[in-house]
Amino acid sequence: MANNNDWKDRLNVVYSTNPDYKYDTGEQAEAETLPPARQNLRIKLDKRNRNGKAVTLITGFIGTEADLKALAKMLKTHCGVGGSDKDGEILIQGDHRQKTLELLTRAGYKARII
Repeated sequence: MANNNDWKDRLNVVYSTNPDYKYDTGEQAEAETLPPARQNLRIKLDKRNRNGKAVTLITGFIGTEADLKALAKMLKTHCGVGGSDKDGEILIQGDHRQKTLELLTRAGYKARII
């Protein structure tokens, strides 16, 4: 049963007498994932702040965190290496620019190496 009067969501909020007042929780709506053909991904080799270790950095993904995780998992599995995904970026350990470009284009993404 849904309760529209959940006081825990409004804890520490000043009362308003305006009947049309909508409480803003401060949470941003997650961006809807664009189809692969509309994604404009950029692939580059990054060595900054990584103790000289090279990583393949994929940027420009627009979509939900779940879709980003799924794409990162697919890339890491095919490359056979580790990595991470956060803030719309995918890090893959090592120099796998060409391999990730081939995988992304086969999956229908617009990608380029910069």
